[in-house]
Amino acid sequence: MAWFILVRLLFFAGVTFAASTMTPIPGGFAPNAGFGAAMAVLAIVLEWRLRLASVAHILGALLGAAIGLLFGKVLSTALTWFVPTQQVVFLETFIYMTLPYLGLVVGGSHGKWLEPAHLMTLFRAPGPERRYKVLDTSVIIDGRIADLCETGFLDGTMVIPQFVLKELQQIADSGDTMRRNRGRRGLDILQKVQKMSGVEVTISDLDYPDVREVDLKLIELARTLQGKIVTNDFNLNKVAQLRGVQVLNINELANALKPVVLPGEIMKVFILKEGKEYNQGVAYLDDGTMVVVDNARKMISKTIDIAVTSVLQTTAGKMIFGRFIEAGAMPAPPIEREDPARRPRTAPQPAAGPGSQ
Repeated sequence: MAWFILVRLLFFAGVTFAASTMTPIPGGFAPNAGFGAAMAVLAIVLEWRLRLASVAHILGALLGAAIGLLFGKVLSTALTWFVPTQQVVFLETFIYMTLPYLGLVVGGSHGKWLEPAHLMTLFRAPGPERRYKVLDTSVIIDGRIADLCETGFLDGTMVIPQFVLKELQQIADSGDTMRRNRGRRGLDILQKVQKMSGVEVTISDLDYPDVREVDLKLIELARTLQGKIVTNDFNLNKVAQLRGVQVLNINELANALKPVVLPGEIMKVFILKEGKEYNQGVAYLDDGTMVVVDNARKMISKTIDIAVTSVLQTTAGKMIFGRFIEAGAMPAPPIEREDPARRPRTAPQPAAGPGSQ
């Protein structure tokens, strides 16, 4: 933004002017002005990096640095009782530099504990371990997560990362109509889940600026929270498993819940279209399972009875193969096909008996 640039320019000019007039280093106007400009640039770079960090991490870093400085003061005071005066100056300098540095790094890396969701756990009575389910963008847009939450099959806390919300907003603002509708549907699903009673939803501000891909950020967040990723993305599923993070795949759950069909069973299907092979028809069950039916090409747009011949399980799902049962053919279909071949052998036998007597 323009006012950000203006503020930075004013800050740069102010620090440079102050250093040139106050001369913090010997050497005249030019060295001091250069020193002030370098310090201003360093501060601006630090400010730019801090903008990418979450508030909880910044507070953690400041709190850790303050605690380290306090301990440094206590140790430096105690050293004056045991160490000669000529050695105290270096030790005090080392302590004042080391302890705040350690507090800054440790406090910044554990700043997540200053988030409200984590602070509440410090004042909460011991209870069952919190179970976090980290939702990714694809499973939110899919919409079935709302039905799962409503039925109570997903327990624990639903964690929605801030970077996932940002990605959903970008999709909802897309110029493509299809992507825009998908993004808006995802936002509607989130509002629906938040309004459900008995479902705990939290928005996580944890971010990983060094990680650019959203999928890798999800994996790092799930590892930090010791939770599970809820997704229907096949690639994210595989990468998370390789990195040791547990995944709940909605598509795998849907495949597991499909009804079991055994060869020989009779079922009713609606023939929707023509199959790839000769005289085949294709139907679909309510759960989307594809049914390929032999001898059913002439029965398109009709509901018929079929006999299941085989079931094929693939990575994409389950396929059922069947055979169309024509009316009146169920009692003994093999006999109708074999009668013409058997008639020449069986018909003469009764006629030969009376002739021989």
